[in-house]
Amino acid sequence: MDSQENILETGKIEEEVKQEAQTPEVETAKAEAPATAEVPVAEEAPAAEQATATEEASGAEKASEAEEVPVVEEAASEAADPAEAPERKVYETKAEILERVKDIAHGEEAPRKEEVDYLKTAFYKLHIAEREAKLKNYIEQGGDPEKYQITPDEEEEVFKAEMGIIRERRAAAFREMEAEKEENLKKKLDIIEKIKGMITSPEEANKAYQDFKALQQEWREIKAVPAEKANELWRNYQLYVEQFYDLLKLNSEAREYDFKKNLELKTKLCEAAEKLAEENDVISAFHQLQKLHSEYREIGPVSKELREEVWTRFKTASTTINKRYQQHFEGIRAREEENLAKKTALCEKVEAIAAEENKGGADWERHTKEIIELQAEWKTIGFAPQKMNVKIFERFRAACDDFFSRKADYFHTLKTTFKENADKKRALIEKAKALQDSTEWKSTGDKLINLQREWKTIGMVPKKIGDQLWEEFLAACNKFFEARNAATAGTRGEERENLEKKRAVIEKLKAVAEEAGENIQEKVQKLVEEYQSIGHVPFREKDKLYGEYHAVLDKLYKELNINVAKRRLNNFKQNLKQVAERGENALENERARLFRQYEAMKQEIQTYENNLGFLSVSSKKGNSLIDEMNRKVQKLKDDMNLVREKIKAIDAENREKKD
Repeated sequence: MDSQENILETGKIEEEVKQEAQTPEVETAKAEAPATAEVPVAEEAPAAEQATATEEASGAEKASEAEEVPVVEEAASEAADPAEAPERKVYETKAEILERVKDIAHGEEAPRKEEVDYLKTAFYKLHIAEREAKLKNYIEQGGDPEKYQITPDEEEEVFKAEMGIIRERRAAAFREMEAEKEENLKKKLDIIEKIKGMITSPEEANKAYQDFKALQQEWREIKAVPAEKANELWRNYQLYVEQFYDLLKLNSEAREYDFKKNLELKTKLCEAAEKLAEENDVISAFHQLQKLHSEYREIGPVSKELREEVWTRFKTASTTINKRYQQHFEGIRAREEENLAKKTALCEKVEAIAAEENKGGADWERHTKEIIELQAEWKTIGFAPQKMNVKIFERFRAACDDFFSRKADYFHTLKTTFKENADKKRALIEKAKALQDSTEWKSTGDKLINLQREWKTIGMVPKKIGDQLWEEFLAACNKFFEARNAATAGTRGEERENLEKKRAVIEKLKAVAEEAGENIQEKVQKLVEEYQSIGHVPFREKDKLYGEYHAVLDKLYKELNINVAKRRLNNFKQNLKQVAERGENALENERARLFRQYEAMKQEIQTYENNLGFLSVSSKKGNSLIDEMNRKVQKLKDDMNLVREKIKAIDAENREKKD
């Protein structure tokens, strides 16, 4: 039953791994893609909103420095630039993975999500391979797939425990990071309030210039804030920074120096953003762009006449990267839709195979091979869309499970049937062995032949045991028949001699059938007597010889009856005148006698025909009796026809006398 090693090929084990892979701490490589169609787009706040904020602050030009910086929260995710990610190690054993997991769980380094995900994927890949190997070995050793039980894996339990510790550490780190963001928000709000206090008049702005620069430096040193507050916080900061510079009159050289320095820095960021368009790795380019945006928003304003130009250049380069990023995930979604279509087609094929009728083991094996090929093809197809990925897998698995479950039931039933058939054949073997030493040649031979016929009516058994049982049965039968053949060897020789003698008589009868003469009937009678005096012939030749003998004999009798009838009728006609001379009523008396004879023959024929209707033809003996009676009936009909012709001759003679 090698085919049963594939029962539930991608069933329960694969589903278990599927569930493991969906636990919160491990997202697969697909986690890089956005959960929805939304792709982070690093662009500025709506123009109308920016203009309103600027007008409320100072009534200056609408195209203000507040429009410059699109806000992308730098700590919105833990995903680092792929270019900075260390090269992944290839693990050969689960023990190696466990060692690394323990280092992360109990070490000082912060757990990195990408590495934790990779470690879990690598561990369960090896775990599943081991489990499948154990199942395959169990089935190859003759185990019943229905009774197979998955043994607990100590390494898996340790792995889960260590992953739990890592999960707790990551959760704690997340809470600390959120608390730090709240503290940073308070610090930045305090800086904004301080800057607001510096812009009451140009004189105050001039006096506080150095303090203002210190606050800017402090702002840049403060890191992430809560994402939902980032945009509004940054817009307010830029609004008041711009107002401070607009009021700053005394130290114009310092202001112009800042503008020039900021222009140089922003120009470099524009160039870096434009160069990212050449980056082959779209994901890496997008992450690098986020870093550029983070740097851009930390740089102060440029002169008013250049603000729009610099921002437009940076925004144009950002738009190019964002579009490539968007198209990248659109391509992924398109491929996922293609994968869904391919997997749907495989589901339909498996369902169609599962619905086909299996008339025997060959059909089950053929369909098993087809489904295993489809399962292998399934593994080559990538992910379907996230909302359908689990559903399409469940559909595929359900069809496979249904087929292999019914296959297991079939072979379980077949196994029971095989056992019953084997028991029946063993019973026949015992009967044959009980008869193998008998010397009752005829009766025992018939019994053994009946046992052989019964053997053929018993259904199949497994080939290995079937050959063994047949050899035992055949040996018992052969032992008897070989002994019988040895005991009856002389009789068979005599029967062969009788066969040749009877064939010689048949050839003589055929030669007589071609002759013409008066003494044919005597020759036929002598040959018939000679044939009947010869003894038995071989049983297998008996029927064939019987048919040949009676075929030629029937032909002779038919011809002899016709010739004899003609001769008798001619002799009767020649003697009619002599009969007429005996007296006036002699012809009428003869006619009356013949008519009585005719009626008697007719009655006898009727009796024979009635008896024929009750004879059984179920045996060869019955057939022989029927043939013999048919010959007698034909002989009577021929004689009756002769009598009828004699009566016609008398009637013709009477008419002639009257005329």
